[in-house]
Amino acid sequence: MTAQPYRVLARKYRPQTFAELIGQDAMVTTLGNAIKRDRLAHAFLLTGVRGVGKTSTARLIAKALNCIGSDGQGGPTIAPCGICEPCIAIAEGRHIDVVEMDAASNTGVDDVREIIEGVRYSAVSARYKVYIVDEVHMLSKNAFNALLKTLEEPPPHVKFLFATTEVNKVPVTVLSRCQRFDLRRIPSDTLGAHFAMICDAEHVEAEPEALALIARAAEGSVRDGLSILDQAIAHADLDGGGLVTAVQLRDMLGLSDRGALRRLFGLVLKGDGQGVLAALAEQHDLGVDPAAVLRGLLEIVHATTIHKVGAPNDPAQSVEERNALKEWATGLSFALLHRLWQLLLKGHDEVAKASDPREAADMAVLRVVHASTLPDPADLARKLESGVAIANPAPNAPDMPTLPATFEALIQLVEKAGKYLIAQRLRDEVGLVRYAPPEFAIRPSRPFDTRELGQVLKEVTGVIWQIATEDAPAQPTIREQELAAEAAAREAMLAQPVVRAAFEHFPETELISWSEQRSATQ
Repeated sequence: MTAQPYRVLARKYRPQTFAELIGQDAMVTTLGNAIKRDRLAHAFLLTGVRGVGKTSTARLIAKALNCIGSDGQGGPTIAPCGICEPCIAIAEGRHIDVVEMDAASNTGVDDVREIIEGVRYSAVSARYKVYIVDEVHMLSKNAFNALLKTLEEPPPHVKFLFATTEVNKVPVTVLSRCQRFDLRRIPSDTLGAHFAMICDAEHVEAEPEALALIARAAEGSVRDGLSILDQAIAHADLDGGGLVTAVQLRDMLGLSDRGALRRLFGLVLKGDGQGVLAALAEQHDLGVDPAAVLRGLLEIVHATTIHKVGAPNDPAQSVEERNALKEWATGLSFALLHRLWQLLLKGHDEVAKASDPREAADMAVLRVVHASTLPDPADLARKLESGVAIANPAPNAPDMPTLPATFEALIQLVEKAGKYLIAQRLRDEVGLVRYAPPEFAIRPSRPFDTRELGQVLKEVTGVIWQIATEDAPAQPTIREQELAAEAAAREAMLAQPVVRAAFEHFPETELISWSEQRSATQ
């Protein structure tokens, strides 16, 4: 006897009945009801990401339509018997009335013309002649146009089954002629249970955590997951009894340990720059892709935010992971979580494009470390409303003095200290470029001695200030702002109906400010 060639798990465990098709209950229910009520469409479009069962579903529909039952007297059914000649021939891919075409390699009008000519002839031995077109979006525009008329009014003995991963590339004229089914991604817990069943059938032992890692890496695709499982079984240490472990799987896929990622995220939140760099170096030594580390941190931020909202827990999460997410969701605000997400997302893009991904990852995560130690925006807004802002200290640094929240408040502080000339020049001659105490940049209208100003500010606030003069767009001076405010108030007053009436009756009336009146009386 010759040895049978090995069949990969993705082919060996391809579903042969709708009961074996996991994660698509809504579609199965719809098809079952359509068959029972004899309301079958003449064309079906199956769409979804790779590996969710589009081609398998198309073959199952072909079986369901042509099954004759074990006694040869059956009709269309959602539960094909699998033992009649049509079921066996369709499963083996040799039924003459079930034609499969790969549109990726048959894209032209001539290929479609063969279908158009073939539909005129009745099925040879089956109830329906079924055309399965995989990756239908690859057909050319002319090929689609040639198929339209036949697709709209096919003979009653013909059924079309189209499968595609990119439904947006299928013309609307084709979509309107088909009954569409969107096959869903398979949830991680469902995939994990499915892989565990296959391991039992293959007499392979696997750690639950390893199966959970495979389910996450599969991203909802059964075929991707089975391919990874196949590789993991081959990678398993034979000296250990062939056990598929999470440690071996991480080494095989270059995945980062979830626990290590949680520890790294904790270091980020503590502002421990040295600890963060050491953790990143450890991941690099283990062969983990820097981009994968950033993706893992993004997943943690996303999971924490979802947990804070109150969404149900992911069944694939461990108890330790759930406890950590609960703690972070309680202690972190939405504003900080969104800020961390944006910074990590930007860092991930930088790592993907960088010539040295490791260096880019270090800089990106250190930037996040700095952001995580900044005050909460809501607290900062409250401080600004009160007229003061606290300089952001580093972790474990001594307390910093209170600094003026605005440039105008800083000028008032200088004036209160008796430095009237400098305060007047700051008010009349300086446009503010930016202000972030203890640092700011100005654009003076005439030469300004920033060293003298720095000494004054150090005396007044007790802090060393960084002052720069820049030829950049700046705000109007404080004096110009005051004059503009007075002009706006004057215009608003003149626009009042009572004031306008007064000017109409008393043409010689003048509108003067309180300060002008006080100066006149003095």
